[in-house]
Amino acid sequence: MSPLLSLRGVNKHFGALHVLADVDLDVAKGEVVVVIGPSGSGKSTLCRTINRLETIGSGSITLDGSELPSEGRELAALRADVGMVFQSFNLFAHKTVLENVTLGPVKVRKAAKAAAEQRSFQLLERVGVAAQAHKYPAQLSGGQQQRVAIARALAMDPKVLLFDEPTSALDPEMVNEVLDVMTALAREGMTMVVVTHEMGFARRAADRVVFMADGRIVEEARPDHFFSAPKSERARDFLSKILSH
Repeated sequence: MSPLLSLRGVNKHFGALHVLADVDLDVAKGEVVVVIGPSGSGKSTLCRTINRLETIGSGSITLDGSELPSEGRELAALRADVGMVFQSFNLFAHKTVLENVTLGPVKVRKAAKAAAEQRSFQLLERVGVAAQAHKYPAQLSGGQQQRVAIARALAMDPKVLLFDEPTSALDPEMVNEVLDVMTALAREGMTMVVVTHEMGFARRAADRVVFMADGRIVEEARPDHFFSAPKSERARDFLSKILSH
């Protein structure tokens, strides 16, 4: 089977800084790939290139057999197929929770408002925040806001869901409520690329762990193999620092 998402020879520079260096990555339909590595390794940039929030210097990115367009209507259509959950929620402050989730399907997918609202309620129930549907984001905790952001991404029926450090802005007691939702999505077969520092989630939910350093994919393996016997010195050094606390 051909991969749902495929990156080939992807390079990205910020000025003189080579943030992605010849990155090759395939993600199969239904696979959960967790990307880890030290700060500045290119993880978030990798995530942001997949839906063209960052342009690439060279290489190719294909989704479901089609190469990612760089601009225009085709890009808007592609973005609808690639859901993104950000570190900082990015909800519209002046819209209610329900309006935040309903907006994309109505505006982009041209869904009927009543049907979109009904589906949005179902998704808010699924992530455990249906009771907050008529509140505004500022009235919610960070964990609740991030779960609304996940529901908003799901409302577009994306082919793949990207998570860019989805728990790093949260207070510690709110982290698990978001990770539990993500773990449930993984079990339901959602195709996911997750950039995170949460090693417990990587062990529990990933089909594959991708370890990045200095803009390159250094190693990739099943979680049990990666955490018990990393092959590269760089990965061993990284794990010794984070797992010893």
